[in-house]
Amino acid sequence: MEWRDEGMLISARAHGEAAAIIEVFTAAHGRHAGVVPGGGSRRMAPMLQPGQQLALEWRARLDDHLGHFRPEPLRSRAAILSDRRALAGLNAVCALLHVALPEREPHPALYAATVALADALAAGPGWETGYLRWELLLLEELGFGLDLTACAVTGRRDALAYVSPRSGRAVSAEGAGEWASRLLPLPPILLGAGGPQDYAPAMALTGHFLTRGLEPVLQGRPLPEARARLADLLARG
Repeated sequence: MEWRDEGMLISARAHGEAAAIIEVFTAAHGRHAGVVPGGGSRRMAPMLQPGQQLALEWRARLDDHLGHFRPEPLRSRAAILSDRRALAGLNAVCALLHVALPEREPHPALYAATVALADALAAGPGWETGYLRWELLLLEELGFGLDLTACAVTGRRDALAYVSPRSGRAVSAEGAGEWASRLLPLPPILLGAGGPQDYAPAMALTGHFLTRGLEPVLQGRPLPEARARLADLLARG
C-alpha cells in the first residue's frame, strides 16, 4: 500500500533508538500515524515539530499496518515557537485533532481551515477569532454543530443572546423568557461582533458542546489540558 499527500504535523515521539512515530493531519487521508526511520536524529528534529507543513509518502505492506512515512518539508511555522499565545493555540489545535478525529477519516473542509489557522498563528497577533471559528467548524465536522442563524423559538435572526445547552440552537432574549437562566450565553464574537472580552465565554460555550459530543471518547475525562491552557491565556488577556 502506498499514497502521497500533504499534511500538518500534529505530534512526534521517539520510537526505538533512531526512529520516530509521527501523527499528521492530511488533506485526503485525515489523521494518520506512521513511523519515520531516522526521525529521532538531530538532522530531522527541526522538520518534525508540530505545525510544520509536510509533503508525505506513506508505505505499508497492508492498509491496516502502521506503515512508514517519508516526509519532506514544505513550509515552516517556526515563528509560532517564539509566541506564547500562538504556541498555546497550536497546541490546542493539535490536541483537539488527536482526541476528536477518527483515524484515517478525511475532513477536507476542516483540513483547509486548520492549515489557514496555522498560517495565521505563524503570522502574528489577530488569530483568536479564527481559532473560535475553527472550533465551531470542528463541532460541525463531528456532527454536533451549533445553529446560530435564527432563534429556535421565534425564528427571528436578530437579538440572539443564548444557546440551548441541549440542541445547540440560538435563542433570542425575547424567545428565552423565563428560561433564560437555563440557557448558555451567546458571546457576540461568535456572531461576528464583540471583542477580546468574548474569548473566554466563547471558549466556555464551544467547550460545553465539545465535552458533550466527545464523551464516548473522553469517558469522563476533561478536554485536553492544552485547550484549558489556551482558554486561561485568553481569559487573562
